[in-house]
Amino acid sequence: MKLVSTRNATLENTFLGAVQAGLAPDGGLYVPTTIPRFPDVANLLTADFQERSTEILHRFIGDEIPRAELEALVGRTFTFPAPVVPVADHLAALELWHGPTLAFKDFGARFLAQVMAYSATGTRRTVLTATSGDTGAAVAQAFWGLPGVQVVVMYPKGRVSPLQERQFATCGGNVLALAVEGAFDDCQRLVKAAFEDPELVSGLGLTSANSINIARLLAQTLYYWEAAAQLQGAGPLVVSVPSGNFGNLYAGLLAQRCGAPVAQLVVATNANRVVPEYLDCGTYTPRPSVATVSNAMDVGAPSNWERIHALFGGDHDAMASALRWGSRTDAETVRTLAELYALGYQADPHGAVACAVLQSCLKPGEQGLFLATAHPAKFGEVLERDLGIQVPLPEALLAVQNRPVLAEPLSADMAALKAKLLAWSPQG
Repeated sequence: MKLVSTRNATLENTFLGAVQAGLAPDGGLYVPTTIPRFPDVANLLTADFQERSTEILHRFIGDEIPRAELEALVGRTFTFPAPVVPVADHLAALELWHGPTLAFKDFGARFLAQVMAYSATGTRRTVLTATSGDTGAAVAQAFWGLPGVQVVVMYPKGRVSPLQERQFATCGGNVLALAVEGAFDDCQRLVKAAFEDPELVSGLGLTSANSINIARLLAQTLYYWEAAAQLQGAGPLVVSVPSGNFGNLYAGLLAQRCGAPVAQLVVATNANRVVPEYLDCGTYTPRPSVATVSNAMDVGAPSNWERIHALFGGDHDAMASALRWGSRTDAETVRTLAELYALGYQADPHGAVACAVLQSCLKPGEQGLFLATAHPAKFGEVLERDLGIQVPLPEALLAVQNRPVLAEPLSADMAALKAKLLAWSPQG
């Protein structure tokens, strides 16, 4: 697999090199130089998830990871299902929250951790990631206790749910949680600045576990194939993707270009609608994010839009033709949560946004599918406050709800982050 920077096609890297680096040297994101078109889609759809996933990943990665090693790695990573659950006629949810931290991020974070463990060279590695909610939990759990790796999770103080916070800010050991005085975009800005600091990159062996890391995105392509396999014969498949940093949408576009039978992808955002506005009018205007009940999508300057822009060669008309899009307010999100509950389906706010936008643009005869990206219990406060619905806590959340938060405060300042990173010494 050959990858290049979105900003300079002469900056090449291998798959394992790109995984370890995270960002390209010029601050760009790594993308494949070519996207393989699979000639045997029908056969792939009849395989089980692990067999299909091994084959697809092998076609991307090649011999950088021998096939037998890759098969074992896949077996250790994807130990949970991704079921399609019918909601109404021609409407279903793809539940991606059956992993250990109850969010879709488990697919990418666990795969990334296994790849990094496989390619470890004995040198010190520091995983630096920003989270608007679920990434932190998935990354912390995937790397917690992994020898030779320390993890730093930055999150916007007071802007993730209490249970989300406890999933990554109570670990200790080789996981440091930093509560940033600011929004997610501030956390993301600091991550990018850290990767542009040679002292941090070389001294700490800095790498990323955000969706800027290509390993996470390859893993996320796999459940689009799984959805298509479960819905064969149901009609043209239209998939609605709740979008914040846009890694999930890019993964869906990769799967589609490889031949996954997805007729169209739907961009679904909350009030942070920078991308829908761009698709509407062709003007891209990043800006500070606003807080919503679907907090993991509260992103005003999505990193992975750079990859999508590169995928389409910057052609706005091609993007507008390939995608459908829309956004929903908090009030509309809560109304959709209530409507889904009346149908017998309990969603989380992000899934509700995706469902609402999907319903507004689904055409007769199409099979609609929205990504249910997190267990609704993670947002029990919203469901109880706005709908009077009490969601029983699953065991994974019961285990952390009373743990003390170990996060350390951090101003949204690069000098403060650098000092913290250089001074931190993991315990245990």
